[in-house]
Amino acid sequence: MTTLRAKNKNHIFTITAELDPPKSASSEITEKQVAEIADYVDAVNIADCPMAKLRMSPIALSSIIQQKYCVESIFHLTCRDRNTIGLQAELLGAYALGVRNILTLTGDPPSIGDHPDATGVFDVDSTGLIEIARCLNEGHDLKGNPLGAATNFYIGTTANPGADDLDKEILRLEGKKKAGAQFIQTQPVYEISQAERFLSYAKDLDLPILFGIVPLKSFKMANYLNDKVPGISIPQRILKEMETGNRETGLKLASELVQGLKDIGTDGVHLMPVNDVDAVPVIVKNLK
Repeated sequence: MTTLRAKNKNHIFTITAELDPPKSASSEITEKQVAEIADYVDAVNIADCPMAKLRMSPIALSSIIQQKYCVESIFHLTCRDRNTIGLQAELLGAYALGVRNILTLTGDPPSIGDHPDATGVFDVDSTGLIEIARCLNEGHDLKGNPLGAATNFYIGTTANPGADDLDKEILRLEGKKKAGAQFIQTQPVYEISQAERFLSYAKDLDLPILFGIVPLKSFKMANYLNDKVPGISIPQRILKEMETGNRETGLKLASELVQGLKDIGTDGVHLMPVNDVDAVPVIVKNLK
C-alpha cells in the first residue's frame, strides 16, 4: 500500500475524511463508517474528543481501523488532556501500534464540553506538540534523552485559508514548519479562488496542503457557517443556490469543488462530512 506520505511527496491528489470516535467502548459504529468510505479515501482522520466531549481514544480506534480495513489513519492529538510526559507516552504507544500519521492540535477548552470542570493541561500548544513529535522522530525525548527506538511520524498541522490576515497565518505556519510540521489540512473553503489565493501566499512553505471541505446540507447550515464561524466565507452564489436547494445541492457543489481543486493541481482535499458519512462516496465517486 502506498502511504499518504509517499502520495504527498509524489504530488498524487489525495483524499482524507474526518470521523468522530464514538462515545462508547465499542468501535462498531465507526467501523461501519470506515467500511463505507475506505475505497474512496487515502486516509481517515480520527478526532480527539472533539469540542472537548468524551469519545474513544483516537489512537486505539486508528489502530483498529488500520488493522481491519487496510486504510491509513491520521489520529488527532490535542494538548488539552495530557502533560508533556503523557503526550510523549501516547506518541510512542501510537507508533508501536503502527499508527504513523498525526494531526497536531491545541484542543478546545474543557469548559465548552461535557466535562466542564475537567482541568485543561496545555503544557504546550500545537507548535510545541509538533516539536515533541519531531524530537521523537530524531530519536530523543523533549529533554534530549535518547530513546531505545525512534519514531517516524508524518506530522500534520492545520491552517485557515479564510484568515483575515493571511500574512500572519503564513508566519504562524512557518513557525510550525520550523518545529517539524510536514503537511497541512485546512479549515473549509468554498471557492477555488480562495484556495488559489492561499496557495499564492503559502508557496514558499513547500508543504503538501489538503484543502478542507464541509458539504452543505441546507441553507440554514450555510448561513450559520457564513455568519457565525470565524474564517469561513461562503460566496453569495452558493448561498443563493442553497436557498432553494437541499442536501443534494450541497453534495453537487462539494463534488464540483473537489474536481476544481484537483484540476488546479492541489495536493488533495480533506472532507469533513459532519456526521453524514454517506456524503463521502457521492462527492468523490465521479472524480476524473
